[in-house]
Parts: sequence; structure tokens; C-alpha cells
Amino acid sequence: MLNRPRLLSRLFCAFMTAIAAAGEVDVAAVSFQQAADGSYRFDVTLRHADSGWDHYADRWEVQTTAGKIIATRTLYHPHVDEQPFTRSLSGVKIPAGVSQVVVRGHDSVHGYSGKEQRVDLSANPPS
Repeated sequence: MLNRPRLLSRLFCAFMTAIAAAGEVDVAAVSFQQAADGSYRFDVTLRHADSGWDHYADRWEVQTTAGKIIATRTLYHPHVDEQPFTRSLSGVKIPAGVSQVVVRGHDSVHGYSGKEQRVDLSANPPS
């Protein structure tokens, strides 16, 4: 005889496992360049097993080491067949006195998770 609560429980667990299978967002690489006006351009490579609209990397952020958000790059669609992928953000104004930032990724299921990158802005002085 079919045990409906047990079947529903198993289906729910299978569904949640499938959603979680995409894992967390890793920031695989970050490069940056300072513009003549003092702002920065960040090129950020993310790795995430996007599975579609229900689970995908939906943004990355540049933050101070204390956690204050400086800039956000929103990702408006999944990148199922493009992994890892790189997206850029220009015009980022870094507050005075900040020489290091943290870049972290976010996905639609786990939120902020996975590997972050600490970036030393003095490692690439303006040209």
C-alpha cells in the first residue's frame, strides 16, 4: 500500500537535493584596473553549476574587508552552458583609505557562499 506522507517526503527531499546540487558560488578570479578618474573596473569570474532559473548565480559584490558593500553587479539570467563565466563592472568608487576589498558571489538558493577573493588594490597601481 502506498504511504502518501512518506512518498511526499521523499519527493520533497529529491527536489531539494536537485536544487542544492548546483552548489555554492565560487569567485574563481578577479582582475581590476583603475581609470584616470580614480574609479575601478572589476572583471570577476564566477564558477557555479547553474541549473536554470530556480538556482543560478545572481550577483557578485565588491565589499570592504569590514563587510560594507561598495558595488554590486547583478546577473539577470542563468549561465547554464557558460561555466565559468566572467562579467565586468566599471565606475566602482573605492572609499578613501581602503586598500583591500573582498569580492563575493551570491546565488538564488544559498545566498552568499562559496569561495571569496580578497583583492589588494595596491598590487596594480594606476598607470
